[in-house]
Amino acid sequence: MDLQSKTLLITGIGDFIGRRAAEMALERGMKVLGLEFSPEKAQLAEELGATVHIGSTNDELTLVEACQGADIVFHTVSKNDASGAIDSFRAINVEGTIKTATAAKQAGAKVFIHLSSVLVYGFHFPNCVTEDQPLVNQKNPFCQTKIESEQEVLKLNHADKFGIIVIRAGDVYGPGGSVWVMQPLSMMQKKKFVLVNGGRGICNHIYIDNLIDGVFLAVEKEAYGEAFNLTDGGQTTWREYYECLAEIGGYPKPVISVPALAAKTALRQMGKKADLLPESIDFVTRSHAYSIEKATRLLGYQPRIDLAKGMERTADWLSKNNLVN
Repeated sequence: MDLQSKTLLITGIGDFIGRRAAEMALERGMKVLGLEFSPEKAQLAEELGATVHIGSTNDELTLVEACQGADIVFHTVSKNDASGAIDSFRAINVEGTIKTATAAKQAGAKVFIHLSSVLVYGFHFPNCVTEDQPLVNQKNPFCQTKIESEQEVLKLNHADKFGIIVIRAGDVYGPGGSVWVMQPLSMMQKKKFVLVNGGRGICNHIYIDNLIDGVFLAVEKEAYGEAFNLTDGGQTTWREYYECLAEIGGYPKPVISVPALAAKTALRQMGKKADLLPESIDFVTRSHAYSIEKATRLLGYQPRIDLAKGMERTADWLSKNNLVN
C-alpha cells in the first residue's frame, strides 16, 4: 500500500507515540485524524495539522465519527500501568480495542494496526524469543490484557477487506517519553534512583522513530494477520541504558544497586508513598532480548537510529524544554 495521500486515524494522538506518529505521517504527505481524551492534548495535535475528535475508545458514537474517512487506523491507546484491577485494564486494552477496530471496519477503513507489547511473552522467556513462541500472562493485568486484545482483534482480520497488523513494541524511548525517560530522570533528580540486580537485565529499547518506521513498513507491505516484535535489536543492559540517560540529564551514573526481591519488599512497605509499584521491578529484570528477525525478513525493517543518536535527540529535546539538570 502506498501511504502518500492516505488518511490515517491515530487513537491517543496526544500521547508520546501517537503524537510522533502524527508528525511522521504528515511528513509523508498523509492526512491525519485523531482521537484524544484530553482536550489540551487534542489542541496540541491539531496545531501539528491533524483533525482531532475528543473522546474515548469506549465511546462508540465518537468512534464512529472519528473513523469516517480513515483508510488506516493506528490504535495506540492503552492502560500501561505495572499493576492494578484487571477490569480497569480490560475496559481499555481489550474492550476499547475491539470497539475501535469494529468502528474502523464499519467505516470502511482498510487497515487496523494494534499497538501491543513484547510483554505478551511475560517476564521469563528464551533469548531472542520469536513471534511464534507461547504468550504468557505472568498473572499480570497488563500482560494478560495485551494478550487478550491481540487474540480478539485478530479475529477481525480479513486480508481483502480489513487487514489487522499487531506490533509488539519494545521499551519505547525518545523525546517526550514518560516511562523510560522522564520517570527515571525524575527519580535521579530526587536521588531516589537505584539499579535492580546491578542493572544486568536487558533493556529492549526502541527509539520512537524506529517504531513508527516499522509500523509504516508493515502497512506498506500489507502484512495482514501478522504480529511483529519491534526493538532496536542488540543486547543493551539496563545499567548501560540508564548510564546514557543519566549523562544526558546531567546526573551522576547510577551506582547503588539492590536485589529485585529487596526492591519489591521496600516498595510494598512504602505503599502509596512509593514512586513505583512493586510489580514494576519485573519490567527491568527481564534477562533476554526479543528477536526482530521476522520484521527484518518480511518488512525490511532496519533500525536507523541507534542508542547514541537516540539519546542525542532526546538530550536536545530535554534542553529545548529546560528539563535537564
